[in-house]
Amino acid sequence: MNAELGTTNLFLGVMAAVSIIEALAIIGIAVAGFLAYRRVMDLTAGLEARQIAPVMARVNTILDDVKAVSAKVKEETERVDDAIHRTMDRVDDTADRVRSNVRAKTSRVVGMVRGLRVALETIMQTRPA
Repeated sequence: MNAELGTTNLFLGVMAAVSIIEALAIIGIAVAGFLAYRRVMDLTAGLEARQIAPVMARVNTILDDVKAVSAKVKEETERVDDAIHRTMDRVDDTADRVRSNVRAKTSRVVGMVRGLRVALETIMQTRPA
């Protein structure tokens, strides 16, 4: 039985050593992963500072210009729209005035023509045949 315990203890010792080696390997991999992560983050931060930040500044400047131009176009569009509406209102007022003046001046003539027609019809009807 002692021989069996010796073999068992040897296997337990080997397994313990392998477990310690595995733990050290896992810790080494974790440290290497963290170092790689930190290098990638430093590289990303440097890339962002050198490349992306200037591009974003230019894009923001362009967007500000576009915003200003859009505001100016909107303002001018409203001004032109207001001018068109005022012109259309003036044209409508002028058309109404012309229409009322023409009616006023032609109503007398129309009245005279109607009266003359009635008079002629009356004369034609009362005349003996």
